[in-house]
Amino acid sequence: MGRKPTGRPTSFDIAYAAGVSQPTVSRALRGDRSVSPATRERIERIASELNYTVDKNASSLRSQRSNTIALLFFEDPTPDESMINPFFLAMLGSITRAAANRGLDLLISFQRLEDDWHVRYQDSHRADGLILLGYGDWTIYQERLGQLRRQGTHFARWGSVSSDVAGGTVGSDNFEAGRVAGAHLIGRGRRRIAFIGHADAHYPEFASRYEGLCSALRDAGEEPDLALQRDALTSEEAGFAAAQSLIASGASFDAVFAASDLIAIGAMRALSESGRIVPDDVAVVGFDDIPAASLTRPPLTTVMQDMRGAGERLVDTLLADIEGRPRPDPRLPTRLVVRASTGPA
Repeated sequence: MGRKPTGRPTSFDIAYAAGVSQPTVSRALRGDRSVSPATRERIERIASELNYTVDKNASSLRSQRSNTIALLFFEDPTPDESMINPFFLAMLGSITRAAANRGLDLLISFQRLEDDWHVRYQDSHRADGLILLGYGDWTIYQERLGQLRRQGTHFARWGSVSSDVAGGTVGSDNFEAGRVAGAHLIGRGRRRIAFIGHADAHYPEFASRYEGLCSALRDAGEEPDLALQRDALTSEEAGFAAAQSLIASGASFDAVFAASDLIAIGAMRALSESGRIVPDDVAVVGFDDIPAASLTRPPLTTVMQDMRGAGERLVDTLLADIEGRPRPDPRLPTRLVVRASTGPA
């Protein structure tokens, strides 16, 4: 166990008072989930009573770690100048909180697909590992991830778990989410359901959502109509243009499942300009539940991803990679949030 406390409080003093080993104290104070909640709470309470603070410099020297992680955003086209997808902005708070709770500092910067960001952290030792949000074309991005893994860089990323070849990926169960969204629309009497969003290997998260929709249609005895799928990346303008193309084709459809809320918002604008009423003529479902989803007219039914859980899971996955421990479950559940864009509750 510990040793009797003397002088300035140390982690050994906390261990003595708590009746645990000093390594247990160290793990508890950095938020390691291997320590039970009750023990962690007791250790944190004793540390507070003793006015103990972690010496990050000493800790870093012992562990050869900086106790810093880097969060890299992939730049996305946005209506404002942030260049950050609002879905990832919503995730930022949970990542920041999770890092702070584990005694980690957080660096934040942007990544551009054409830049050598995968090399930048190799020898700099600015961070113990990376959290990557956004990626653009998966077929290009996976080459960079492979290089990160080969050079020994620790990382965790948000994306498609099913397409993961490098490890360290956290993501939603996109197939099941698409199936639930499709079943909801079918339950509202819709059968001609269009999908707006890329549905191929270049964008595997979108593709899984489309596959889930197709599964729901087949379960209901309906064969998906390939003519009702339109490519679109995550922006309002892309959703608007894709919906315009669908309308101009003359194809019959009574619902739209959009691969993201931004795409859905753009599609709703195109439907409105064409004289179609949401949800009377066309029901619409989005994906992400960004803040703007509840502010559309009518408010948008959407699939909510677990933002708080995502931040926790990404940080824990990165720490597990750094420390050589098994990674936590990579998949997070989703929840359908029903609003007026698919009809009255």
